[in-house]
Amino acid sequence: MLKTRVITALVLLVLFLAALFWLPPRAWAAFAGALVIPAAWEWGKLIKLRHTACGLYVVLVAAACASLIAVERGDARIGQIGIQAAVYLVAGLFWMVVVPLWLWRSWLPRSRWLGAATGLVVLVPTWLALVELRKLGPWVLLLLLSVAWISDIAAYFAGRRFGRRKLAPSISPGKTWEGVTGAVLAVGAYAALWSYAWQLYFPHALKSMHYGAFGMLLFLWLLTAIGIYGDLFESALKRQAGVKDSGVLLPGHGGVLDRIDALTAVLPVAALAYLI
Repeated sequence: MLKTRVITALVLLVLFLAALFWLPPRAWAAFAGALVIPAAWEWGKLIKLRHTACGLYVVLVAAACASLIAVERGDARIGQIGIQAAVYLVAGLFWMVVVPLWLWRSWLPRSRWLGAATGLVVLVPTWLALVELRKLGPWVLLLLLSVAWISDIAAYFAGRRFGRRKLAPSISPGKTWEGVTGAVLAVGAYAALWSYAWQLYFPHALKSMHYGAFGMLLFLWLLTAIGIYGDLFESALKRQAGVKDSGVLLPGHGGVLDRIDALTAVLPVAALAYLI
């Protein structure tokens, strides 16, 4: 199982990095869509949509993403706020306010309509952030993505080695506070490396994000916390749906949602912070 998981992860990483650095903007937008579309199908299954309704939901998510491209070209605005900024603002409030409250109150959307609307707030801003943050440069997006990856890996191994106190036993029994501590320490070390190495070799990456070294540390810790919420939220949805994985598309990993759960929270908030 572990061997299959590692091989799948390596193949996905190679494909992703090749697309990130070599694809032109429109092809990258399509590639990002290829990540979000199967996630939309899996989301539909989690909220108990029928087969046909899942297909229609995928079309709805794809149409919402495509409409944002048209909005960008037309520079549409709501008052003085760009529509894309409004999308990030809604997603940011969802992840920083609504999801913590839902998890704290042990409440999840049970209505299919509310579940479908929640999926739009989760998936569409993720696609938009993948497209927009890459315009800052592939390295910037890679550095932000790495926060979620490093946090996840560090939490897994720290929790496995030192885990005693459960983080949210009713949602995800495998997650521990020791794992969270491991994630925080690993991301802290990563922030130090970022502030040192990237200033020497990729100064434009830090400059484009408008942060100094200490601000970067706080920013990456914020993304770490939000990524943990994203992971817990998807785990809660799977528990409510009575399934272990969101899908079976990725051998050893489950579904696409299982791999991008933290990223759906991290990327829109990162994009919102950049706009600010």
